Amino acid sequence: MSETLAGVAVVGSANLDLVVEVSRPPRVGETLLGRAGGRFPGGKGLNQAVAAARTGAATRFCGVVGADEAGAVLEAALTEAGVDAVLRRSASAPTGVAHVLAFDDGDNSILVAAGANGELTPEDAVAGIAGAAVVLAQLEVPFAAVAAALVAARGAGARTILNAAPAHEAAVALLPEVDVLVVNETECAELGGVERLLRAGAGAVVLTEGAAGVTLHRLGRPGAHVAAFRIDAVDTTGAGDAFCGALAAGLAQGQDIEHALVRACAAGAIVARHRGATTPALSVAALEALVAGR
Repeated sequence: MSETLAGVAVVGSANLDLVVEVSRPPRVGETLLGRAGGRFPGGKGLNQAVAAARTGAATRFCGVVGADEAGAVLEAALTEAGVDAVLRRSASAPTGVAHVLAFDDGDNSILVAAGANGELTPEDAVAGIAGAAVVLAQLEVPFAAVAAALVAARGAGARTILNAAPAHEAAVALLPEVDVLVVNETECAELGGVERLLRAGAGAVVLTEGAAGVTLHRLGRPGAHVAAFRIDAVDTTGAGDAFCGALAAGLAQGQDIEHALVRACAAGAIVARHRGATTPALSVAALEALVAGR
């Protein structure tokens, strides 16, 4: 790795998403017929890494997949998106799988079987983030690996972003190592609210509010709101991940956080217009066009 800090490193999960299109969730004990929506690369970590690369940042992804066909599919998807894939192949666990129910209104429900993601170690994570200017992590992989990555990143002078999804109370103790915390309204409430998160040490809290946009919170300063882009959503799977990846890319490229948040919202909107958690439609050109047309 170069001694000069550059680009984005993402530590996180990689799954194969199996999508079924349905009008509503099944009831307990009910078999509900749906339409095959396809299979797509997914996992919060992979989605965020792909978004960071497609929005202009040199990006590395650190994760664990199985020694199976699904793992090969995910590695190829990362490479095709321009991500440097630092993947360890598990000898015992299969690649993670997410079963996605995609509803007619664009919302979704997701059930994840972590598989090989559960084998990510602190050593994997620390090696994977070396040399990065911005380190981005989520909580779909072992907490010890996330903690090790954030501590090592701060020690090396990198900027850190934690997307606390799914919400995990232990994450609050990590906040002194976090420059930017990204949470949705449910996660924020589960972790005790914006004020608690800021006082626990987060440099900034970015609260994502769905169609209402996002609000940037910092201690001693008024909240700064960024409105969402108005779109007709096709599938919101991965829109939040695209937001996080584009935010990391913007910060790595030297943008101030307010500007990076506008571009991040645009990235989420572009992904939500398409089926699947990642889409080749997300690009620097598409991002700039959407922002310019606001």
